[in-house]
Amino acid sequence: MKKKTLIIKTFLLLSIGLGSLGFAGCKDQSKAKVTSNAKAEEIYTCSMHPQVIEHAPGRCPICGMTLVKKENAAREISAVDLSTLLQPVNNTVLSSIPVTAMQTEKQQLQLNALGTVEYDTRFMKTISAWVSGRIDKLYIKYRFQPVRAGEKVMEIYSPELLTAQQNLLFLVKNDPENTSLIHAAKQKLLLLGMHESDLQRMINNGKAQANITIYSNYTGHIHEAGQMGYSAQPVSLPTETPELTVKEGMYVDRGQPVFQVNDMRHVWITLNLYPGDNAMIKKGTPVTIIPETEPDKKIEAKIDFIEPFYRDNSRTLTARVYFNNSDLMIPVGSQVKATLHVNTSLNNWLPQAAVLSLGLNKVVFLKEGKVFKAQQVSTGISANNLIQITGGLNAKDSVAANAQFLVDSEGFIKVKK
Repeated sequence: MKKKTLIIKTFLLLSIGLGSLGFAGCKDQSKAKVTSNAKAEEIYTCSMHPQVIEHAPGRCPICGMTLVKKENAAREISAVDLSTLLQPVNNTVLSSIPVTAMQTEKQQLQLNALGTVEYDTRFMKTISAWVSGRIDKLYIKYRFQPVRAGEKVMEIYSPELLTAQQNLLFLVKNDPENTSLIHAAKQKLLLLGMHESDLQRMINNGKAQANITIYSNYTGHIHEAGQMGYSAQPVSLPTETPELTVKEGMYVDRGQPVFQVNDMRHVWITLNLYPGDNAMIKKGTPVTIIPETEPDKKIEAKIDFIEPFYRDNSRTLTARVYFNNSDLMIPVGSQVKATLHVNTSLNNWLPQAAVLSLGLNKVVFLKEGKVFKAQQVSTGISANNLIQITGGLNAKDSVAANAQFLVDSEGFIKVKK
């Protein structure tokens, strides 16, 4: 009986041993099969467009970025040891997500900006009183009233003008041979603001005119003098067109500005430049402008001037584009969208998804062996879903293509300074 029991135990031990050997053999074969497949199949993808899958190195057909090799998850995890898994998770992450590296080629950037159509102050003209007197009649009734060169603006009564007319008429009647004095008297009246046609009519009639008509020498829209003068503030237009504060019966002094004429045919477009874009935009930078009033019209122009100061209550620099508004007649005060085309010589770019913002600091996940470690970097400008790296990385460093994917929702990243 004891001998029979010993034989049964021996048989069971042999069965268990053979089974374990068979299982181990299958496991080794499976592992070898996975390893061989991982080595045979190499997949390349784009860090910005993961839907792009290629089996050879190249460039992304969508954005042109260099394709990166996609690591095999099974092969990566199988080689991890216990010391790797025990590293702190607030600065080290174990993962096999795609990686990317800095691009060193030059970029043609398209920067977006918003702007406003404003009066070109170089073409602002002023109608002033050439002589002291009283405004007896106004032909301008409200602000923004259109006026053309040669049209009547107002009539002024001036004792000085009346006396000068009487002196001229006296010379013409009593001393017509004294051409030099007559010519001087005519010039005085012209310099006091009397129109040449009114002067000749007065001589022909032989009677002085109590009121002298003032004509506009410019074409445009009427504003009160000083109401639309240039300042650091952007031009703001009222929603109504109230009457002018200049009224009939008011007195004016010699040289006093009465009206200002703004020509809508000559405007400039002010573009607000964000602080990060200032270094790339210079005079002559090409720009495409689309007015909100004419969305189907594109204006191709260049930056003509960059204001050397920040306007009040603004943290954006202002650039001007001079524009002839004769054809489109875009209303002053309307908004525009602009695209600036910048050929930059800057390099070292990473996809924006690879850089994680921690407030004042920017970090990437640098690949070291089988793990990713948080690395603080210095950044520059951002455009076209790319961000410039100015420090903290070398050209050959590989970083996680998607930094946000490695952040634990309950963790906090710590970086060494």
